[in-house]
Amino acid sequence: MSARTAPRPGRRTGAGLTDRARRIVRLNYGFQLLFNLLWWMPVFYEYQKTAGLSDGQIFGIQSIYYVAFCLFEIPTGLIADRIGARNCLRAGAVVMTAANLAPVLSASYTGFLLHFLAIALGRSLTSGAASAYLYDGLRAEKCDAHYLSAEGTARALGLGAKVVCWPLVGPVMAIAHSAPYVLSAAGAAGSLVCAVALPRASGTETPAGRTGTGRGGGAFLRDAGDALRCVASSRWLGLVMVQGVAVFTLSRICQVNLFQPILLDHGIGEASSGGVLAAMTVAEAVGSARPQWLSRRLTPVAWVSVLSLALAGTLAAMAVGGPWTVIALLCLFAAATGFVYPVQRKLVNDAVPPDAPRATLLSIESIVDRAVCALAAIAVGAYVSAGHLDTLLLHSALATAVLLGAVQLLLHSGVVKREHAGPGPGVDGHARVPASRAAPTAGADAGAGADTDADADADADGHDRGRTVGRSTEGARRGPPPGA
Repeated sequence: MSARTAPRPGRRTGAGLTDRARRIVRLNYGFQLLFNLLWWMPVFYEYQKTAGLSDGQIFGIQSIYYVAFCLFEIPTGLIADRIGARNCLRAGAVVMTAANLAPVLSASYTGFLLHFLAIALGRSLTSGAASAYLYDGLRAEKCDAHYLSAEGTARALGLGAKVVCWPLVGPVMAIAHSAPYVLSAAGAAGSLVCAVALPRASGTETPAGRTGTGRGGGAFLRDAGDALRCVASSRWLGLVMVQGVAVFTLSRICQVNLFQPILLDHGIGEASSGGVLAAMTVAEAVGSARPQWLSRRLTPVAWVSVLSLALAGTLAAMAVGGPWTVIALLCLFAAATGFVYPVQRKLVNDAVPPDAPRATLLSIESIVDRAVCALAAIAVGAYVSAGHLDTLLLHSALATAVLLGAVQLLLHSGVVKREHAGPGPGVDGHARVPASRAAPTAGADAGAGADTDADADADADGHDRGRTVGRSTEGARRGPPPGA
């Protein structure tokens, strides 16, 4: 081959990606899949019960995890701005590897507490950094048009891995009881290999000792003040955010904290937990990827109310159903969750004024989400410890119905008027989301993504929702701009 025709570094090949861009994309696939593949997710409750922890201790750890995640968001965001996205991915992978080994080394309250605190730190370090590195790396190679498909494919591969691996959790635990944690640690170590292999890409690193754009804690505090004033001045935005926190808390508590207690209460053992969670993941994926199936006859806020009532109804029905009925209801709950998230996100996005600090507003909403989850986890622990699981399900459903009734009353009474309202969920096929949430919806564009929170960070199924403090269109954690 002549020098004139020989491929040069960075030359475009095949489907329009340069060699370096293709390497970035493939290593990102590996990192996302391995980092988020938490084998222990379907069985962590029963594992801790077997280790001798009480319900109060288990749910207390979950509450501490939510609080820790909130507290870690701000400092890790500032750290990411200083050391760069690639180094943040490496640090997060190291922390996650150690976190997954903690229960193996010490199956005690202290071991599990350290495990979840390290999970919160590891996810805070990498939350948004992978998407930021991918976007900036592709943009540096002038291949940013491939970002959505690359992000979506990464999420689809991660989803497929969970669907395949989670049903195997029961059999591997029969061989070695601690196998789910060992396998999760091995996956995190594999993600570290991918992170180390990531090439240095222009725009993804920042000089040591300084932020990439001069943003620091003072800038965040200014944005936070602007965001709070924005919420205070807009009743519509505040109402929509409160509604979102309610929906998020309800789905998170059911799909993560109550998932195993519900199964165990109906005689469904840990050997079947992985298969049930895999089925729920598929159900939520379908809903999340197809918001356009919702009719435009209802407004987005009405759809959120309808779907939230569906969530409440399935919760109440779980209190009286048999084992197979409960499995079906859990799948219906997951599907409704998949439908409601994109619509709710679009509502919030449309409600944010154009000149408001969007990323900071969404970061604050994320912190409030987890703070409410922390309080809810304490209440859940009290109910479950007292043997009142059915009462908890009924009370949760009733509280949801009351809250939604109050929302609709405020709307129809004219106390709160709609502002910046966008078209219904079926208009453009997919809910438009801000930069800080681009990754989850990218999966929908790829036809297989799921924002399943049994996305729960490490509440923890490893689907991070990508809402992170300081993740604006600036800095090392920068994601795609709203129009990407």
